[in-house]
Amino acid sequence: MPIVPTSAPATAGPPLLETWRDDIPASVVVFLVALPLCLGVALASGAPLLSGVIAGIVGGIAVGAVSGSALMVSGPAAGLTAIVLAGIAQVGGFPRFLPAVILGGLLQIVLSVIRAGVVGYYFPSSVLKGMLAAIGLTLILKQIPHAVGYDADYEGDFAFVSPSGENSFDAIGTALGQVQPGAIAVALLGVALMVWWPRSPMKKVKLFPAPLAAVFLGVGINELLIALEPSFAIRGTHLVNLPTTGVSGVLSQITRPDWNALNDPQVWMLAATLGIVASLESLLSLEATNKLDPVKRDASANRELLAQGVGNMLSGFFGGLPVTGVIVRSSANVDAGARSRLSAIVHGGWLIVAVLALAPLLNRIPLAVLASVLLVTGFKLTTPALWKNAWRLGWSHFIPFAVTIIAILLTDLLKGIGVGLVVGIAFIIAEHMRTPVLTKVSPPGAILTRYTLPDQVTFLSKLKLVQLLESLPPGCRVEIDGRKTTRFDYDALDALRSFRETARTRNIDYRLVGVPETELTPSH
Repeated sequence: MPIVPTSAPATAGPPLLETWRDDIPASVVVFLVALPLCLGVALASGAPLLSGVIAGIVGGIAVGAVSGSALMVSGPAAGLTAIVLAGIAQVGGFPRFLPAVILGGLLQIVLSVIRAGVVGYYFPSSVLKGMLAAIGLTLILKQIPHAVGYDADYEGDFAFVSPSGENSFDAIGTALGQVQPGAIAVALLGVALMVWWPRSPMKKVKLFPAPLAAVFLGVGINELLIALEPSFAIRGTHLVNLPTTGVSGVLSQITRPDWNALNDPQVWMLAATLGIVASLESLLSLEATNKLDPVKRDASANRELLAQGVGNMLSGFFGGLPVTGVIVRSSANVDAGARSRLSAIVHGGWLIVAVLALAPLLNRIPLAVLASVLLVTGFKLTTPALWKNAWRLGWSHFIPFAVTIIAILLTDLLKGIGVGLVVGIAFIIAEHMRTPVLTKVSPPGAILTRYTLPDQVTFLSKLKLVQLLESLPPGCRVEIDGRKTTRFDYDALDALRSFRETARTRNIDYRLVGVPETELTPSH
């Protein structure tokens, strides 16, 4: 298990305006990735489409401003869609659901105040690396259909079994039977451009990153196909589909919370569920983003809970979905070269501009070119080097890593993390049980045999300790030194007490050094 620091520095990077040359272009890339994901998550949640965009705006501007993380991006998360979909039906509609989002945010602020963010430090690195690799593989599996022009499932669907009933592998098989030449050309050229870009002189043009260039290329190719070869062009549901209602139409679509729902106990239970699950997902995303950060900055988990709580209270108040830290958008942010929180904040601004003024223009973007951006992001999350390093660290690291990947792929993020965590803890316990309980330090042939105890003597050590003490030959002289032990469990001390009571009958001359005597006194 990782060591828990007494405090985690909230290092959000250099002053925001010093990094604008890197952050503004990165914010455009994150915006292009976030827009269809916001719409897709809202669609899957059974909520108004605008609620997903509102959550993206709040996650960018409000959470980005308060957060201590330089690179993490927040917004509506696919991992909450099942809870949101069931919650809306349970409480009687989206307006009655919104107070639960606000109360969930309030709970996150309380968790921040009591410093519950420390939970994030208790996830083994093998599980966190497995989570990153699993998200990368999921992105690849889920984006292949979009890359070939099969868009039956919404963008942002990360569940193994989609709402259409197909699993990820079925969807790929179906998609390969319905390939659209225009879509696959746009996707392949987009991937090729992003692979070539860092090796070309263009990498020096920081104001125009590779994913943004790929989007322009995809739009240009499709417009050319529309003009020259309409049968190959990408149209309709295979393009970004942002509602084109104008400012007045957008404002009229904002849903207001129904405060009468506060009288419903189910709303309070739903709020607790949202607050806890959103907090766990955000803490996991924060730890993962810290690992992706090129300069390895560490951000305060408690400050992140505060930021997420503020974000959820605002999102619920303005008619938005619940907000969490999201690793896909954060990974895209890192890949695009962001250096500070400015990128996440500005991407929220781009979402405002998009929904108010740019919908007709953005609706020309093929989903296939956005799939190419996410395919490259997915590969970077699950590189062969990551797998080789996990293998090199041994079975105790590799098996939790692999189990986490398989569990996430076949279920969802939180369930998969839970399975990986159980397996990781099992290996930690097994490793602890293999640690010698008594280490012989006296030279061979010595009259007095000296043993030292390890720094931790817990209930897991009891069986081995009893077996070793029972194996001592009658008539021997023994010293057991516990001066280096920082923790004695009652069960371990009970084993030493039993040895003290039986040593006389076996004629063993013993001495216990540094072992709490008061705990060894037999009870009457």
